Amino acid sequence: MTETSLYFKIAKELSIDAKQVKSTVELLDEGATVPFISRYRKEVTGSLDEVQVLTIKNEIERLRQLEQRRESILKSISGQGKLTEELEQKILAAELLSTLEDLYLPFKPRRRTKATIAREKGLEPLATLILEQKTSNLFQEALSFVNKELEVNSPDEALQGARDIISEIMSEDAVVREGMRVLFKSSAIIKSKVIRGKEEEGQKFEDYFEWEEKLMTCPSHRMLAMRRGEKEDFLILDIVIDDELAHEQIKKQFIKTKNECAEQISLAIEDGYKRLLQPSIEAEMRLMTKQIADEKAIQVFADNLRELLLASPLGQKSILALDPGFRTGCKVVALDAQGKLLEETVIYPHEPQRRVTESQHIVLAFCAKHGIEAIAIGNGTASRETEQFIRNIEVLPKSIPVIMVSESGASIYSASDVAREEFPDYDLTVRGAVSIGRRLADPLAELVKLDAKSIGVGQYQHDVDQTALKNKLDTVVMSCVNGVGVELNTASKQLLSYVSGIGDTLAKNIVDYRNENGAFKSRKDLLKVNRMGDKVFEQCSGFLRIRDGIHPLDKSAVHPEAYHIVEKMASDLNASIDQLINDKELRKKINLNTYVTETIGIPTLKDIVSELEKPGRDPRKSFEVFSFDDSVHSIEDLREGMRLPGIVTNVTNFGAFVDIGVHQDGLVHISQISDSFVDDPNTVVKVGQQVWVNVTECDVKRKRIALSMKGESMVSTKKATPKKEEVSYDANDMQSALAALKGKFKK
Repeated sequence: MTETSLYFKIAKELSIDAKQVKSTVELLDEGATVPFISRYRKEVTGSLDEVQVLTIKNEIERLRQLEQRRESILKSISGQGKLTEELEQKILAAELLSTLEDLYLPFKPRRRTKATIAREKGLEPLATLILEQKTSNLFQEALSFVNKELEVNSPDEALQGARDIISEIMSEDAVVREGMRVLFKSSAIIKSKVIRGKEEEGQKFEDYFEWEEKLMTCPSHRMLAMRRGEKEDFLILDIVIDDELAHEQIKKQFIKTKNECAEQISLAIEDGYKRLLQPSIEAEMRLMTKQIADEKAIQVFADNLRELLLASPLGQKSILALDPGFRTGCKVVALDAQGKLLEETVIYPHEPQRRVTESQHIVLAFCAKHGIEAIAIGNGTASRETEQFIRNIEVLPKSIPVIMVSESGASIYSASDVAREEFPDYDLTVRGAVSIGRRLADPLAELVKLDAKSIGVGQYQHDVDQTALKNKLDTVVMSCVNGVGVELNTASKQLLSYVSGIGDTLAKNIVDYRNENGAFKSRKDLLKVNRMGDKVFEQCSGFLRIRDGIHPLDKSAVHPEAYHIVEKMASDLNASIDQLINDKELRKKINLNTYVTETIGIPTLKDIVSELEKPGRDPRKSFEVFSFDDSVHSIEDLREGMRLPGIVTNVTNFGAFVDIGVHQDGLVHISQISDSFVDDPNTVVKVGQQVWVNVTECDVKRKRIALSMKGESMVSTKKATPKKEEVSYDANDMQSALAALKGKFKK
């Protein structure tokens, strides 16, 4: 199949023009990234969006691999001298890898089988004779193949060998195999049962001790759960169909009459099905359904990760971050508006120490000294108690919001090479607290430092194909990073590495250059970075922002290659670029058709004008403060019928998990998400969404909370973010707080 044929095939699947596919593939082959193509090459692709470009990328890779396999198979069969014109046409027409492999199966180099041994004994002509079903005296024919030297001692042995050959022919027949796949897909049942004696040890798989359902309608989460039970040696899994139905389907293809030959073929079919075909197709079905389950689970993870990464940032604020604890105390860190660690200490407001007054003074002193604008509290152990402690500090300005922040993955970050490199002189608790504070300021910038799999918003993520999972999550992270844009002078090398075209090595070079030469004044300065060539600059520069750059467009998403267009717009209106940005009426006078060139058309010009309205705007939603119910702190406080505010922490195929502030997420089963039928929870709720839930069941011993959103409107519990106020303190209170703090440091 030619490359052009591949373009038409993809175009048909996506309902777009083949020219769009061709142009997109050419850009990809030149090294352009998906975010760059979808954002800055709309004229070339016909304004394809990121999803379409990514689909083309994945499809062309798959089809090219298929073509490589096709060529390899043709070469192998031709080398054996067995490539007929009919077979070649079938191979060239095959559109699926499974079809190709079926056609190649009879010619594949193989280990020694029963059929191989029978052929070595010279019994293939007898098998052919039986398949033709023309002989009227099969016993006599079989007698002629008796050969003591070849260890064929009787007609029965000759017939057995012929049946072995027929069994293999049948099991490798492309039409038979495809028919079996269809039969399995339409009628197969997956069954699971507990291994005898493992009932108590495998209690977590109790739901699957005696379970069966149709294979192709088995939900992803159940498939992965049963497979995990099998892998951990608690369950036995079987995929079964009606064997008689399978036998009859195959016999219709091979048996043409009723005679002795038909009886032999029938025996061969039953043997070959049980010994060869059924295990082979079952293995295929296991692999196929595992891949389907993986894809769905990976998509769930990807959807959740996208919501988490694009969560509303508080923005550049001075933050006091607390990593709560009881016996070991609460680690406290002060961060400036850029996330730099200014100061750290430990307070002990809880049992067993209960140094409440001292802890209050320290918090107030930190707030005064560092101009704190928000307080972030990790949602782990002692979080609600710590939140209550902070809220009980009466002289703490009400203008400072107190916000619970997910700690998921923070401990992994704090022990990582990334954290050790950034904070070599601080312990894990300090690093963890810093991560909590930074996560409030900008979730995306902080979460990219983690392996996405450790964030904990997936479904059986450890059971799916890890390579496929990593590729998908990396794609999501790259999409989010480039969609939001990155501040060049403050971004970590981890964040920079996800910018279009950059990667790990160049990200390090950018940070090294920044450290040695100071902040970038212009996007053009990037070309001074080691290994930053024109091609990479083209790919990355539009996604990098310089807040106070020399050129007014350096803070925007306008690509440097289009600066001259904006400059011409401003010149034609006798204005500066800054005036063009600030004056809405001036922008209305722009006639886009005037600025169309061979490379820049109306789609890009519309993007440019849109960007001029709010240059460098953050596409994420505005931050809004959330609070849990003050009367509920632990699972013991819950009662059936309670109506509580919560935050969705994870969405799966079977429901959504919601944090209601008791250190244990509750489950809203898919059947309880809405009064109307819900097929996919992701269509109703998203990670990070603020919702109201009702407690329907609470098992304190097993730490299981069942929640419902039925009968409840999806009105969020969002509260308006307090307007920014000047942080003010009573001088006497501040003096005593600072005195207490200094006294502690002296000790």
